[in-house]
Amino acid sequence: MIYYKTPEEIEILRESSLLVGSTLAELAAIIKPGLNTKVLDQVAEEFIRDHGAVPGFKGYQGFPNTLCISINEQVVHGIPSDREIQEGDLISIDCGTIKNGFYGDSAYSFSVVGMKQEVQDLVKRTKEALYVGIQEAKKGKRVGDIGYHIQQYVESFGYGVVRELVGHGLGRSLHEDPPVPNYGRRGKGNKLKEGMILAIEPMITLGSRKIHQEKDGWTIRTADRKPAAHFEHDIAITSSTTEILSSFDEIESRIEKNTYLLNL
Repeated sequence: MIYYKTPEEIEILRESSLLVGSTLAELAAIIKPGLNTKVLDQVAEEFIRDHGAVPGFKGYQGFPNTLCISINEQVVHGIPSDREIQEGDLISIDCGTIKNGFYGDSAYSFSVVGMKQEVQDLVKRTKEALYVGIQEAKKGKRVGDIGYHIQQYVESFGYGVVRELVGHGLGRSLHEDPPVPNYGRRGKGNKLKEGMILAIEPMITLGSRKIHQEKDGWTIRTADRKPAAHFEHDIAITSSTTEILSSFDEIESRIEKNTYLLNL
């Protein structure tokens, strides 16, 4: 069932979504080689709680941490650990919050200095694919239009589109209907209507689209161990436009000031 949100509920969702962006910005300020990912998780949880919210992922279906931190060949759902960040790493961080009963959910892929050019291109084009999808997310269109255009864009570069993991509706639950695949056919799927909230999140691979789940029961990596990138925004379909509720502005402002990160 699709739950349509009122304008008042959309504003609450916006607050939760913007808090995710602010949390990721805090991380963008401190990411550097030698730092382990548990530290990032601790910083994020403290920041979220200090702002009157709770981590949206911690405890969700048993997930143990605040952040999903996926490095290089890891696509999504990586568990923070003692693993230290290295030069050239691709670090995808997915974060969720719950504030005033509603979720925020956004992801950003960070590029550490020393990254190979082909991986930089993957990161840049995955972010571009997110906005390609958002451009298609308009009242009257269909979910398939979003996935079709994301797929066409990234496959034009020879990249893989993960099929088993998709975007989703968002609200009082982290994953609501409708599912929003990053592939599909134009004119197919649920019609986009006023009050729908969608989390659009391309998960794009440098090589094969095939994935593998690690023994920890959470981490998803590429089957060929080539890098994958992940970006995510929360959007609202309104009567006249499509609004992006989350934001990368604060994140990218911090990236510009962090000499250990590439601003792609």
